Amino acid sequence: MDFPCPGESPKPTAPTVAATPSSTVPPTDHYAENHGFRVPIPLHGQSRCDGLTAVGRVKSALEPMRQRGDFSPDSVRNALTGLGYSAGKVQAYQDGSAGVGFLIDIGASPWCVDGTVSSDSTKADAFGGYPDGTGCEPPSGGH
Repeated sequence: MDFPCPGESPKPTAPTVAATPSSTVPPTDHYAENHGFRVPIPLHGQSRCDGLTAVGRVKSALEPMRQRGDFSPDSVRNALTGLGYSAGKVQAYQDGSAGVGFLIDIGASPWCVDGTVSSDSTKADAFGGYPDGTGCEPPSGGH
């Protein structure tokens, strides 16, 4: 059950829409079905709140680097390990000429935080791993 987390505004509920009849023609494009194993597991309840807290900490640590234009994987890794995440569980990699991607395997709720730091923005998201995976890395194969 999801509930508003500390500091989060309640989300307005979308108006319900009458159900539209679905087509009886089977879909010919099975991309979404065949790649569902690569869709991260969302967090719910207290885990979602813990994830939002972790995302806030990560973004606060990385935003000053973005503003300075420091797009070095080593700098990002150092900032994240400075938050207390284990060096062996933090990955940082170059993402284009002015960006760094990162992945943190927390190993507990929330399991994973990933994101990017670029000249445009600092992004982070917490999730619970992958349906067919055993960690925070997207699985390489599936249905």
